[in-house]
Amino acid sequence: MVDLRLAGFAVAVWLSALAALYLSARAGVLLGVGAVLIASGLVALGRCRAKEMPRRMRGLPAPGLPGSAARVGLGPKRRADHRASLTGARVHEVSLMPMPMPMPMPTPMAGRRLGRDISVTAGAWLWVVLAVLLGVGCGAVATAARVSVREDAALVRLIEAGGPVWLQMVVRDDPRALRGSVGRPPAYIVAVDLEAVRAEGAAALRLSARALVLGSDPGWRGLLPGQRVTARGKLMPPRGGDLRAVVASVRGAPTAVGRPSWAQRAAGVLRTGLQRACEPLPDRPGGLLPGLVVGDTSRLDPALEEDFRTTGMTHLNAVSGANVAIILGVVLFAVRRTRAGPVVTAVVCAVALAGFVILARPSPSVVRAAAMGAIGLLGLASGRRRAALPALAAGVAVLIVIDPELASDAGFALSVLATSGLLLLAPVWRDGLRRRGCPPGLAEALAVPAAAQVACGPVVAGLSGTISIVAVPANLLAVPAIAPATLFGVTAAVMSPIWPAGAEFAAWLGHWPAQWLVLIATHGARVPAGALPWPGGLTGALLLAVITIGLLIATRRPGIRKLVTVVALGGVLGALPVRLLASGWPPPGWVVVACAVGQGDAIVLPAGAGRAVVVDAGPEPNAVDHCLRRLGVRQIALFVVSHFHMDHIGGVTGVFRGREVHGVVGPDWPEPPAGRAAVAAAAGRVPLSAVTAGWAYEVGRLRLRVLGPVEPLHGTNSDPNNNSLVLRAEVDGRTILLPGDAETEEQEDMLDHLAAGAVRADVLKVSHHGSSFQSPRFLDEIRPAVALVSVGLGNDYGHPNASLMAQLARGGARVLRTDQSGDLAAVANGRGLAVVARGDPPGP
Repeated sequence: MVDLRLAGFAVAVWLSALAALYLSARAGVLLGVGAVLIASGLVALGRCRAKEMPRRMRGLPAPGLPGSAARVGLGPKRRADHRASLTGARVHEVSLMPMPMPMPMPTPMAGRRLGRDISVTAGAWLWVVLAVLLGVGCGAVATAARVSVREDAALVRLIEAGGPVWLQMVVRDDPRALRGSVGRPPAYIVAVDLEAVRAEGAAALRLSARALVLGSDPGWRGLLPGQRVTARGKLMPPRGGDLRAVVASVRGAPTAVGRPSWAQRAAGVLRTGLQRACEPLPDRPGGLLPGLVVGDTSRLDPALEEDFRTTGMTHLNAVSGANVAIILGVVLFAVRRTRAGPVVTAVVCAVALAGFVILARPSPSVVRAAAMGAIGLLGLASGRRRAALPALAAGVAVLIVIDPELASDAGFALSVLATSGLLLLAPVWRDGLRRRGCPPGLAEALAVPAAAQVACGPVVAGLSGTISIVAVPANLLAVPAIAPATLFGVTAAVMSPIWPAGAEFAAWLGHWPAQWLVLIATHGARVPAGALPWPGGLTGALLLAVITIGLLIATRRPGIRKLVTVVALGGVLGALPVRLLASGWPPPGWVVVACAVGQGDAIVLPAGAGRAVVVDAGPEPNAVDHCLRRLGVRQIALFVVSHFHMDHIGGVTGVFRGREVHGVVGPDWPEPPAGRAAVAAAAGRVPLSAVTAGWAYEVGRLRLRVLGPVEPLHGTNSDPNNNSLVLRAEVDGRTILLPGDAETEEQEDMLDHLAAGAVRADVLKVSHHGSSFQSPRFLDEIRPAVALVSVGLGNDYGHPNASLMAQLARGGARVLRTDQSGDLAAVANGRGLAVVARGDPPGP
């Protein structure tokens, strides 16, 4: 029987802490105190009812009721004996009165059983309710006490003033470089503990609060956890939902005060040594190994990270409970071989665990992984699920009370659920497989990843909006590589200060299992129909959780289990060929696709099977990469940059991810220089060529011509926009006009210099995301049947302009927007043009 006595308490602590993170400190205290008062009232009510319970329900005569003994069928002699048993007196009476037969005879025993059953059931439910209420009280009050710091009146006044302040703080975790800053100086995010804040000419405000620093100086990069620093910056309000009291924007370099602890300095040396040992390795496994071992993802390829997320292996990108369990398992095995006692074994394992936490940085995720990994190892090593589950629940409650911010951490939820699956489901499934003749090792290998994936499925589905059907096989294939990669990586880190050559050899050995993980993630992410769409957010997570729990309960019956298995297999085998052969995307006969990449442009033109011409790359890499994957584009015949603004070239690395690019062209305009440099850097050995009006290109059934700018334009509303390449494409007799971000000046200049009908097109990609800077004469000349607007949801620019959209519609164009309909494809058929929307608009 599973011991769930502490489960209600732990869940209540978790949910109440999560709620209190979004409440004021006063509301959190009221929530917690109210729960405790209700619990106290229930205890008092239970005691009163226990005293008032009729004694006959417990098999005893009701006091003060004449004839009560007779009513249960006792004769005079039996009544006397009964009174004697209650008073302790000895009775010698003898009675010849016949004993009446009670109707029915089992009434006394039935009453005692009924009373006992009611008492046990009521008591069990009472304890469950009390545990939940006490959990709510603990979680809400503990969180409210921490939240109160960010409501300090003096700190709020400093935030509202908005002036420069002097900050004294302690670094909590390694600074992280901000991604997506192509062509811009790097910025860093640093989690700190704020100790003091002082405004100009005022006394310092002493406090102990968490904060987040946004630093733009490279001096933040080399800081270690535990390092005390000072800096000058501006305070901004926090977003809520966590314990951060402020967000500080700091432009200058920090000033170090003292040194970090010796333990953190030693960990820094080992982490640096591991990175140095991995430098000679190939980029992908060499970047994965430090992340797998110590959580250092600074060299991890973003494309590989996305592949791990797609295949449900994202927990391997950084330190997880599995890594901790592997380290402790090896230490435990080695200590037991020496026949050490339990005390020595516990001490050695504790020291190893503490050392690993320091090496991987005691960030919340690492502490969480250490706790969950240790509990999971305890459950597997002892084989006592009844002891491990209460330990898991107690560990969850203690961790959240100590650090309520964990309640909103998705990684914490995944670790707890994975450990729960390991303890609850894996042993049952393993034993079931063994009973059916499965070898013990294979049964364990199948049960563990399947149980973890089923337990984590609701949270993953809520976060990603998909259900991965390749996650279980991918994690199953990954199991043999995790332990050797972790052990070789730790060995390389430990050896690096004393024997660098040996560390490089250990890293070289560890990169082979890491390479296996890379291959699994890379190929798994490209399996057709590998991820099924599912409602995202809280709704999708709760829906899948209810379905999962229902199926787990229902399948305990053999008949229902067989029925569910047949239905599931039938659904997969029936739906999978349909998704593979007729997935619906891309639609047959597509001539252009406007990718939903947010506030930016990314246009795809077909150039043959698996080939395309891509015009612009959107603001960030993942969106355009996903769009190209959905279209099945494996080779880029030509990458065209309309102009070098970030919303058109920020995702350039996503275009190059795992694809061969044959050519790169752009406008003969140097601004902005950072954007041009970013495209050139991403292209690498493929030269960036400048093209002008009249340049033409042909590949497959696609013909492309540059119409503008006819001549360079200076002094306009935006020179980079008004020197955008304006392209006219022709695919299967259908014409597409791609004007980039050309505004009124360039549009009018083209009309003045080009022949009549030169800009006429069937499909128009509306310029500059539908801004108001458009020439009505230009739109009238195009006369499109389809107008595609590439625009971001909830953007701050007011795009697209309502009057412009109305003008296009009045001209007879079918107008569609990526912020409303997701990826958009114009399709040529025998009757003309059609538009197909994929229906997955990205968030803001």
